[in-house]
Amino acid sequence: MEVNEDERIVDKRAASRMGDGDVGDGGSTNEPTPIVSGDPVAEVARLTELADNNYKSWQRTAADFQNFKRRVELERSETARFASAALVINILPVFDDLDRAVATVDAHLAGLTWVQGVVAIHRKFANLLQAMDVKEITSEGEPFDPSKHEAVSQAPGEEGKVLHVVQKGYQLGDRVVRPAMVIVGKAVSS
Repeated sequence: MEVNEDERIVDKRAASRMGDGDVGDGGSTNEPTPIVSGDPVAEVARLTELADNNYKSWQRTAADFQNFKRRVELERSETARFASAALVINILPVFDDLDRAVATVDAHLAGLTWVQGVVAIHRKFANLLQAMDVKEITSEGEPFDPSKHEAVSQAPGEEGKVLHVVQKGYQLGDRVVRPAMVIVGKAVSS
């Protein structure tokens, strides 16, 4: 195969890097771009305005990106919180059952190994909930708070006070995941 000496380099970018300004077909040289209009002051003003517009556009894009990052981080934390809340809601009935089992253990059974195992499991569940920042809502003797309590009945007693807790309530951080079911006092009219 013969190589024709008249062939020109086709890749103009490679030719310009090699320093060959004469690449044929109107190839690029290292000379500055000519001024389009006849007035250099007007051309500088036009290019300055273009640069300002590009800079402002870049600033808007950077701000949008920061907002996007914040929004994604917030969504991730919300998703994690909802997942934790769902897990806690599903664990609480099991913890309630263990709580009732430990509370009703007969005194003469307390020394048995399997009872101690159930108590140990109850303690591990309590530690797990504490590690997840789950706290029991204190209710008995407190004023009735509809954001934390769910009244299931009323009984004679001090008006507006929680007399008895039917089912414990819990909150995850400062968010109530399960309100306490309570019996609220009702003043007896004479």
